[in-house]
Amino acid sequence: MIYLLPILGVLLSFGFVFIAKPKNKENFKLLLAFSGAFLLALSLFELFPEVYAHSEPKTIGVFVMLGILLQIFLEFFSKGAEHGHVHIDREKSDFPWLLFISLSIHSLLEGFPMESNSTIIYGILIHKIPIAIILSIFLLNSKIKLVKAIFFILLFSIMTPVGSYMAANFNLPPNYIANINALVIGVFLHISTVILFESSEGHKFNLRKVLVIMAGITIAYFL
Repeated sequence: MIYLLPILGVLLSFGFVFIAKPKNKENFKLLLAFSGAFLLALSLFELFPEVYAHSEPKTIGVFVMLGILLQIFLEFFSKGAEHGHVHIDREKSDFPWLLFISLSIHSLLEGFPMESNSTIIYGILIHKIPIAIILSIFLLNSKIKLVKAIFFILLFSIMTPVGSYMAANFNLPPNYIANINALVIGVFLHISTVILFESSEGHKFNLRKVLVIMAGITIAYFL
């Protein structure tokens, strides 16, 4: 299930977009807000206690900060696709290699904590679905050939399971695994907080978004 669920989440999202052909990605902002709150809460409830139990606190802090900086660096190339933004010229028909590589690094890292904590898979899955939908809308509405779009999605879908497989088979010491997971926590913190801050346009109060954010935190607590 660790390997299968992320793949199914991405492929079914692409299939949904291909069949339903939604044009407006704005309709998925509530789902994004839920996923951001859910992923942030699971990071706090599940991953933080685990990594601090296996490594030095200050070392963990350094790796969390490195994860935040790494995600900022990746977003120079992905243009924020990890939190629902795809700012690439739709008129181009070339394969978007920079977007693919940055998203693949992000997805590969996501797979590492899933190996030691099965609960976090739900946070990653809920995070991947709206991102895969928005990414699929862009790919299918651009001038990129369908074969290239399918190739992109297929490769993107397997990156998280590849990360889990690497974590399971590298036989790293517990403190090394904790440090890598702390790096991933930093990535999650950056993405989830950006999603939550951006979910309120003009910082206006929106009851529906507040409710879905509260729902995401509550569900994460009881998992």
